[in-house]
Amino acid sequence: MSGAFALLVLFARLSRGQAGAVAVTSTEAETTRAGQAYYQARCSDCHGIDARGVLGPDLTQLWRSGTSDERVFQTIRRGVAGTEMPASTAPDDEIRATMAYLRTLSTPIPVDSSTGDAINGERIFWRSCGSCHQINGRGGRLGPDLSRVGSSRPRAALTRDIRDPSATIVPGYQAVTIVTAAGQRVRGVRKGEDAFSIQIMDTNERLQGYLKANLREVIPENRSLMPDFRPDRLNDRDLDDLIRFLGTLRGSGSRP
Repeated sequence: MSGAFALLVLFARLSRGQAGAVAVTSTEAETTRAGQAYYQARCSDCHGIDARGVLGPDLTQLWRSGTSDERVFQTIRRGVAGTEMPASTAPDDEIRATMAYLRTLSTPIPVDSSTGDAINGERIFWRSCGSCHQINGRGGRLGPDLSRVGSSRPRAALTRDIRDPSATIVPGYQAVTIVTAAGQRVRGVRKGEDAFSIQIMDTNERLQGYLKANLREVIPENRSLMPDFRPDRLNDRDLDDLIRFLGTLRGSGSRP
């Protein structure tokens, strides 16, 4: 996992300069505590309370993977062109405090114990997942693009995502049902909403926009559109193969 990519989600919020009420002081312990407060307030919903990843990647490996402090800092400050990571406007001391806290969570890189057959996993993916998920321009758009999922999601998180997709739903993919004035029900994922309108992608991958004044009801759903792939639907061996395949997906140069 590259240090630059691992920072994309974490510091998108820092880059927007969200205010923090914690003062960074001169001592290392107090700086780390301040960084923890910044992290919990701004980053934990994407990266987890322990920074091991929820929607965003595991951040406990940054320094163990050889990334320097300067590279981490400059990635945050300048952003990464062509990605969701913008240039940061947060004060230097807040960024460095967050870095100091994350450094305390850094753990040794585990020995690669990956198992499974990636070739069979690829077959399973295109049979069961490709109608909704895209890889390098191929596949559906209803679910998140998985072209880089191998560098952003640890194995345990991928297992949870597949077995129980409603446990963590990526923003922009929350399910919703629209009921029109004529009583027609349209189900899809919410792409945008304000006080007057809502935009969704329906289950046929059509982008639709509605004025709320013309709707009978907007029904948010707490379940993902993705079905649960429990063992009776996807056995443990096939799950292992699928995760092995997903682990190979690290950008435009990855398979398939």
